[in-house]
Amino acid sequence: MKTFIKVTEIWIPAKDRTRLEFSAGLYGSLNEFRIASEKESFAYDEGLPGKAWAAGHPLVLKEFDHSYFKRTKPAKKAGLTCGIAIPVFSGEFIMAVVVFLCGDDQEHAGAIELWSNGSDKAAELSVIDGYYGTLEDFEIASRKITMVKGFGLPGQVWETGMPILIEDLGQSPAFIRHVDAKKAGITTALGIPVSVIADQSYIMTFLSAKATPIAKRLQIWIPDDSGQHLICRFGYSKENDELAEIFEAISLRKGEGVVGRVWLTGVPVIRGVSDTTEGSLNSLLAMPVIDGGHLKAVVTFLF
Repeated sequence: MKTFIKVTEIWIPAKDRTRLEFSAGLYGSLNEFRIASEKESFAYDEGLPGKAWAAGHPLVLKEFDHSYFKRTKPAKKAGLTCGIAIPVFSGEFIMAVVVFLCGDDQEHAGAIELWSNGSDKAAELSVIDGYYGTLEDFEIASRKITMVKGFGLPGQVWETGMPILIEDLGQSPAFIRHVDAKKAGITTALGIPVSVIADQSYIMTFLSAKATPIAKRLQIWIPDDSGQHLICRFGYSKENDELAEIFEAISLRKGEGVVGRVWLTGVPVIRGVSDTTEGSLNSLLAMPVIDGGHLKAVVTFLF
């Protein structure tokens, strides 16, 4: 089964913290692009990872030609046409930049959106950028909508400051665009708060179509009431195996497994997965949600 995202990368600060270096990546069969990427590094405000670092919020780059993207030739050869960079900060200090790379073709349907309340401290969120693949009608509808706190998926994420996962979008009144989503074949949505600059909030939404999901499994892990363990609060599986119930009895200590390591370090992790504690698929991305220097959640994408 194909997933909507073709490449996932993590870039972390070098020892002197003045550049971003390659940490890990998932490339599938795109070995030439992997080799080109492993040799790269990015200064502050350079390339897609460096630009996201300097901006302090996620960036969506939908055209590589004549842009600041540094790997245009190998990316085009690999069929990649769009990049999304999500910086992870602890306070004002960069911990990592997660990069997703997608490609335009008729077999891939889904969307990754960036919502913000803008530079004027507005009380409403709107789509300021996004990648929609082949879903042109859904993109048009989405760009016309605004969300207040608590309204729709972006508004709920904004209000709670927590990642939220919604399944069966076509039947969910909590997802304001459920009619448009059903027409587009979108079935699952994940919203993640990613950064706040002054009064500007930024929220990423990942929208999965059944045929080409964002990931085969999604999980949201949060600290328990004692603050000593992480528990799986929400889970989604393409196989519909009641993932949340399977993991609800599992708790992870700080530093334990991939998810516990993210809690310990505040740094995203990419790793092949073989143990049943966190899944049994081939690869995993675990991203922290940090607010004010404190971990609020870990979101995992299993591919």
